[in-house]
Amino acid sequence: MAQVRNKQVVLRNYVTGFPKESDLNIVESTTILKLPEASNEVLLKNLYLSCDPYMRLFMTKDRSVGVGTYTLGSVDLLKNKLGFDEAFNYKEEPDLNAALKRYFPEGIDIYFENVGGKTLDAVLLNMRVNGRIPVCGMISQYNLTQLDGVTNLANLIFKRVHMQVGYLQYSDCSLNGRGCGTIRQATAFERLRIGIDNIQHQGSNVDSANEDFRFLL
Repeated sequence: MAQVRNKQVVLRNYVTGFPKESDLNIVESTTILKLPEASNEVLLKNLYLSCDPYMRLFMTKDRSVGVGTYTLGSVDLLKNKLGFDEAFNYKEEPDLNAALKRYFPEGIDIYFENVGGKTLDAVLLNMRVNGRIPVCGMISQYNLTQLDGVTNLANLIFKRVHMQVGYLQYSDCSLNGRGCGTIRQATAFERLRIGIDNIQHQGSNVDSANEDFRFLL
């Protein structure tokens, strides 16, 4: 048997609008590592925990969530470490339509939707005919009390864009095996780059999870 420390980041207050530092609290406790005798159970140690903007949806009243940590993104990381041709921060662009035309002068074939709001509205203006939009999230809307409207949906008709919603981790578990195989193959042929060291925020740990999570939003 061993006694170990355990840290958690838990809600101190239910969140309205953008999360504040005071809304989250780091709780430390001790626990005994002990397995029942003659059991087939095993003990696991988490080396990394993922911090995702999706967690913000569970911070309203009557829900709660513990927040693990790593993963912060930046334009420099995407271009210089992960190999993207171009990248920009939508929060720093005063005219999203102009930015998209600058980076995609011939239009957009596939847009993985995880931002929503004004970004989605601008993307719809720049989609190519028969383009595709898989929808996974709406990060820009999670902290708003008055949601942004989307006014350019008619482009789905005029440009015959296929938009599919509902890409959630738990809804397609039956495809996990095939997905892992595809990722392994893409990694082997260097079509996909994976590396925890490349995407881990410097100094990131449970103690900094509060700041890290709010940065993601």
